[in-house]
Amino acid sequence: MKRFAVIGNPISHSKSPMIHSAFAKQLGHEITYETVEGQPGHFSELIARLIEEGYSGTNVTLPFKGDAFAIADELSQRAELAKAVNTLTFGQGKITGDNTDGQGLVQDLLRQLPTLNNQHLLLIGAGGAAKGVIKPLFDAGIVQITICNRTIEKAVAIKEQFEKFGVINCCGFEQTYNVSADIIVNSTSTSVSGELPAVSDHIYKNASFAYDMFYAKSDTRFMTHAKGLNSDIIVSDGLGMLVGQAAESYRVWSGEQPEMEPVLDSLRQLI
Repeated sequence: MKRFAVIGNPISHSKSPMIHSAFAKQLGHEITYETVEGQPGHFSELIARLIEEGYSGTNVTLPFKGDAFAIADELSQRAELAKAVNTLTFGQGKITGDNTDGQGLVQDLLRQLPTLNNQHLLLIGAGGAAKGVIKPLFDAGIVQITICNRTIEKAVAIKEQFEKFGVINCCGFEQTYNVSADIIVNSTSTSVSGELPAVSDHIYKNASFAYDMFYAKSDTRFMTHAKGLNSDIIVSDGLGMLVGQAAESYRVWSGEQPEMEPVLDSLRQLI
C-alpha cells in the first residue's frame, strides 16, 4: 500500500484526502493519504522524515510550494517555469518536483467548454497562480493571453518569461476598458474577502466564459458580477481546478488518469 500526504499550514481544511481516496477507489488502488501540517523553516526535515517512513509522494500547498521547488533534485518543465512545486514524488533515491495546477485549470475549462482553440484569454492577476497556468493554456490551444495586474511591471515580467510559448499582452487594471477577450480567468485572491478585481466592467460584456480560481458554497462575487453584466456568460468557480490538479498529480504518481466528474459531484455536495 502506497502512502501519500498533502503538506500545508493550515491544512486541516484540505479536501485532498477525500479526493485522492476517491480516485484510488475508482481505479482499484490501495493507498493512504493524509494531511501533514508543516512548519516554516523546517520543510526539508519534514520531507526527509516522510521519505524515511516510506511515503511515495506528497502534494504541497501554501505556504510551501517554493520550499518544494528548492528541495527537488529534478523538476518537470512546468514546475521549472512556474518556479513552484505542488507535487513531489519520492523514488530511486531522488525527489522529483512537478506543478499540476495549470493542467488542473485546463482540464476544468475543457470539461465546461467545447474547445480552447483560437480563444483569447484575459488573465486577471500576475502572482504565482498565473505563472503556473500560462504554458498549459497555450498547449491546450489558447491563441492569445492578456495579463492584467494592478502593477503592470509584474505582468510584463511574466510576459518576458513566457512569450516564447505564445502571444502575450499586458495591461494595468485601469486599461482593461479596451480589452475584449473570449475567456476571463480571475487568479487574484479578491474573492476570499468578497471583493472584485478593479478591472473595467467592459471586459465581461463580450466574453463567453468567466472563471474564478477561488471556490465557495455559492457563486463568488466575481461570478455574480459577471452574470449581472452579461446574462449570456457562463460562469464557474475553481473547485474543478482543485479536482483537476489532484487528478493530474494522481496520474503522475500512478500512471493512470482518474475521472474528475464523479469526484467533483461528491465534493460539491460537501462544501
